[in-house]
Amino acid sequence: MVLRNEGVVPALECRELGKTYGAGRIVLAHLDFTLAPGEFVAIMGDSGVGKSTLLNLIAGLDSADSGDVIIDGSAVSRLDDNAATRLRRKKLGFVFQAFHVLPHLTLAQNVALPLLLNDLPTAGALDMLAAVGLGGRGDDFPRQLSGGELQRVAIARALVHRPKLILADEPTGNLDPDTAHDVLGLFRAQSKATGAATIMVTHSEAAAAVADRILILSDGGLHASSGRNAFAGSPPGSRSTARSADDAR
Repeated sequence: MVLRNEGVVPALECRELGKTYGAGRIVLAHLDFTLAPGEFVAIMGDSGVGKSTLLNLIAGLDSADSGDVIIDGSAVSRLDDNAATRLRRKKLGFVFQAFHVLPHLTLAQNVALPLLLNDLPTAGALDMLAAVGLGGRGDDFPRQLSGGELQRVAIARALVHRPKLILADEPTGNLDPDTAHDVLGLFRAQSKATGAATIMVTHSEAAAAVADRILILSDGGLHASSGRNAFAGSPPGSRSTARSADDAR
């Protein structure tokens, strides 16, 4: 499952990842998955199959019972809490369905947060706002924006520090179809421009269609969609399998 390209470190590897809740309730088991640098992957599946659990395990917000999550060559489970926090802060970006833009901060201040946390110059926040179509609006507050504009701010914030991996949980779930289409196009374009690999969890086939490949998480496993995007650009030798049971998360 390691990339065969000589000298290329995968953005993400999940090796034999397993998670059980409650009295032996299996959520994920034996999950193997490799994500190449710059690759944009959509994960689909019914509610309750474990998609959010998978994102939480990758982000280090929950602990796996077995297996490893490896981000840009670093096994998260082998890091202490401080080192794991530093890795998450530096190498991950997050895009949420509910935006999670802080209402008391200006747009520029919201986008600059990852730069501040990583001791980087904050001037890049304005450039990133311009890249997502919000140039000249750095002094505005979130209350002045539409839902689509708020998600653009969230995308800018996720990408501004040039992370290795973006985790997006239903990023268009609160948007109308036309706005969602525009935001997804921008999201993909900016992810590719910054070189970030992206995992997007979604129930929307229209949203998933922008991905390089589409994977389905179901009781039968994590496997390629039969659609035209399935495994497009998949690195040779990579494989993705999992089993799952109902996930309350």
